[in-house]
Amino acid sequence: MTLEPGPGPSTPESAPEALLPGTERALLRRLAEAQANGRAPSVAAAVVRDGRTVWTGSRGRVDGLPPTPGTQYRIGSITKSFVGVLVMRLRDEGLLGLDDPLDEHVPGTPVGDRTIGRLLSHAGGLAAEPPGEWWERTPGKDWPELAAGLGPDEARFPAGREFHYTNLGFGLLGQVVAGLRGKPWNEALREEILLPLEMARTTHRPAAPHATGYAVHPWADVLLEEPEHDARAMAPAGQLWSTAADLARWVAFVGGDTGGVLAPDTLAEMRAPQTVEDAGAWTSGYGLGLQLRRDRGMRLAGHTGSMPGFRATVWTDPDEGAGAVVLANATSAVPVAAVAADLVHLVAEREPRLPEWTPLADADPALVELTGAWYWGPAPYTLRLLRDGWLSLVPAALDASAGRFRPGPDGTWTGLDGYHTGETLKIVRRPDGTVSHLDLNTFVLTRAPYDPSAPIPGGLDERGWAGRAGA
Repeated sequence: MTLEPGPGPSTPESAPEALLPGTERALLRRLAEAQANGRAPSVAAAVVRDGRTVWTGSRGRVDGLPPTPGTQYRIGSITKSFVGVLVMRLRDEGLLGLDDPLDEHVPGTPVGDRTIGRLLSHAGGLAAEPPGEWWERTPGKDWPELAAGLGPDEARFPAGREFHYTNLGFGLLGQVVAGLRGKPWNEALREEILLPLEMARTTHRPAAPHATGYAVHPWADVLLEEPEHDARAMAPAGQLWSTAADLARWVAFVGGDTGGVLAPDTLAEMRAPQTVEDAGAWTSGYGLGLQLRRDRGMRLAGHTGSMPGFRATVWTDPDEGAGAVVLANATSAVPVAAVAADLVHLVAEREPRLPEWTPLADADPALVELTGAWYWGPAPYTLRLLRDGWLSLVPAALDASAGRFRPGPDGTWTGLDGYHTGETLKIVRRPDGTVSHLDLNTFVLTRAPYDPSAPIPGGLDERGWAGRAGA
């Protein structure tokens, strides 16, 4: 069972309020600076709040016209996040396990001992690129030819030793999807993700209107058109084309609006850190098919992408309920990842979420009775009733671990946070039905500090809480 670290802000039924003109101007200004300073032929962007697009913008030209939210750009490694969802759907269906070795599903490679989960989190120790010519700028190989060229050197590090970004690993994961679905990975993608989420302008190959990819000369304002091709077996690492409008839907998806494509618990599992990318700073890492970043107090999830002639980024902060997409048709110099993060921050800072409390319409009296003060030994805790029958156990001590608990069908609760993640909370009752104590994976919490009427492990001093001379 996977555990959800907590629901994000609820999505309102009505359309979100329009952004203030000053906020919209600030967003456009940031995008314009990126296009001008980065000398990008064009950029397109969108901002999402509470699952809905609240702003789109663009600068530059595509075929002589300003790009629109429907103009396609190549999105590079954002493709990996789609592949990650396909793999996790297979896991949820019981067709594979994250601890399965690759050889169980794609036999015959020299890296068959690496697990699916390690490949999803770039912890499999594989080479960054496949053998042969620079795959991003040359015609792709079909799987048999790519597989025939793999050798033991593709395993560069022991599995799990460190984060090492690998395009090759996601080419292999694409073969896992194709093998288990009995169809090309991109067909499975279209049927299982793109159609349900109504992302009709996200395609395996470019579909007009689309931007052309360019390199910009470092010392002159002139362009060089970049090659474009079908990467074939390496396509799962960076093939897809998409639009600001379609990727705004993907922002909402990564933020929690899964549209029935993936279980919310599974998406939360994908956003949970598996490896740290920058071990010294601990600001960026990787989940299961998703990049993660800490940025000015926000916890962003999504993915960056680059292919010759293109750069792209999708970021979302599920806690803030805001995210952004930035697309550019330039090989370098446009910091789209930083710009996307800036757009999220501009909205959050200029128009912070407005809190609103509403009472519970219906609450179980037996749960209400449980709320209030509890003690683990002499340490005080407060138990609160949350929505949907969840419980929150909050310590008075700042250095202790708080947590929420989700009810299960057997009358117990499962921990969702911190130290108590996955642990079981039980309500222990006396023969007459009254509550005796709480049992949190052998920790006994009582209504009074070391309540003598409760079964305290180790027993209690018969003299009780009397003072001790010379203590």
